[in-house]
Amino acid sequence: MTFAVAGVPGDRRAGLFAAACRSAGLAEPRLIGWADVLRGAGVVLRPGELLRIDSPGADPAADALLRGPGHPARVGGGARWHRTFTAALRRLAEAASASGARVVGDVEEIAVMFDKRLSHARLRAAGVPVPPALAEVDGYAALRARMEEARERRVFVKPAHGSSASGVVALQTAPGRVRAATSAAWTPDGLRNSLRVRTYTTEAEVAALIDALAPDGLHVERWLPKAVVGGRAFDLRVVVIGGEPTHAVVRTSRHPMTNLHLGGARGDLGAVQRALGSDGWERALDVCARAAACFPGSAMIGVDLLVGTGLRRFEVGEVNAFGDLLPGATGLPGGSAEGVDTYTAQVRAVLAGSGACTT
Repeated sequence: MTFAVAGVPGDRRAGLFAAACRSAGLAEPRLIGWADVLRGAGVVLRPGELLRIDSPGADPAADALLRGPGHPARVGGGARWHRTFTAALRRLAEAASASGARVVGDVEEIAVMFDKRLSHARLRAAGVPVPPALAEVDGYAALRARMEEARERRVFVKPAHGSSASGVVALQTAPGRVRAATSAAWTPDGLRNSLRVRTYTTEAEVAALIDALAPDGLHVERWLPKAVVGGRAFDLRVVVIGGEPTHAVVRTSRHPMTNLHLGGARGDLGAVQRALGSDGWERALDVCARAAACFPGSAMIGVDLLVGTGLRRFEVGEVNAFGDLLPGATGLPGGSAEGVDTYTAQVRAVLAGSGACTT
């Protein structure tokens, strides 16, 4: 068995996956650069080869091909990114089928996971708990009108095709007041992602922010107040492999975004498990497994699980096609991945025949 990987040269994911293959006694995976795929270079796959699709996000050249020219840190361009990426995924699947290779996972499911509106609707239709969503909006005026209709004062506004919290706005309103927290910062060249979450507090600032994000499509959902452990609000990233929740990381923060690159910090998983109790922890993992079951062709899914105040309410905030980058995290005790990282667990699952593979 040999792997090819559609990925980014030098990316940490590629290195960790290659190490997992070596530890399993497999040959070094053959890397197919995303930039080459997007330029339309002929993708050569070999009969029987397994193609793993990884994130193109760390490559400025790939980003320019996906969104068009511009600064890699800019906010926006998600609609074009999604169209270009989805077309490339389909080309990879066609190349695999033509050569007798196989894709690990389902490219159409990846496309759905990168559309927050579609993935939210799929989860909701399956009865998976998700934050209630507002009707689609095309700008700030429509957003405020929808919030009034729904009697919502606190919402998360998310670019439909964003990732890594790019352009996400945590919005709070009250009579005569507005407060928006986001990592998006205004520059002379427009909005750019920052590694610092900032707050906008005037109506004009917030309106300009939402109106700038709206053309690419927005997904708006109720803000679930997060539970607190150790004095910090938290959520969970849970990786589900072959239908089994195998790895979990606690993400904590003092502001609404828990992403680790925005100043969030890993929390104490044991403390969260004790706070939830065994029944609560099992319910949390069950919600993640049910979310993953909505994407049965995907060998791995990263689930962002929101835990409400009181530690009784669970909602799925996101599903991530490339949510397995959890350096240093090993599998949950008693599970099939105990003691190994997410990449080793995925290689083992494929070798055991439990990884989802489609032609």
